[in-house]
Amino acid sequence: MDELVDILDDKGNPTGETAMKSMAHRKALFHPTIHVWFYNKNGQILLQQRGKDKETHPLLWDVSVAGHVGAGENLEASAVREIIEEIGLSVEKKDLEKIGVFKSVQRLRDDLTDCEFHHTYICELKVDLRQLKKQESEVADLAMIPITRFAEETWGMANLKKYVPHGIAYYQTIVKAVTRRLQ
Repeated sequence: MDELVDILDDKGNPTGETAMKSMAHRKALFHPTIHVWFYNKNGQILLQQRGKDKETHPLLWDVSVAGHVGAGENLEASAVREIIEEIGLSVEKKDLEKIGVFKSVQRLRDDLTDCEFHHTYICELKVDLRQLKKQESEVADLAMIPITRFAEETWGMANLKKYVPHGIAYYQTIVKAVTRRLQ
């Protein structure tokens, strides 16, 4: 689905301009996204398998919930909206813990370069996986895996073809933040 997004400079500052998401991707314009990583008290992290028809990284495992921030939309409001849309879960803004902003540039095709700033949050998942309702058009599957296994697979990049390539530093930040919350 195409949507209007705010355009950012290469440092993540708003330029005051907006563009359709498809245009931002075509012209390699920076724009904001949200990433929300869910974890539970059992030391597991929620992964989302991207839908088979996704334009970028179809069927790879990724962040629990991610999405583009609509033009003029508050970051936490965007996160809450995306969580409801993608996994059918209602959370409060206060449940989200921001752990960082990550600059990402991924050239996927000649006409598609993802230039994004991922505003990244963690949030405790307080319901069973079976209670989540995945958005069929966006999400192929959901899975809970131990945070230790996730760390092994992403830090060493042992499964490069399994996960969206966010980079080791990104994944280390996620694992460290979740591990701190579990202590």
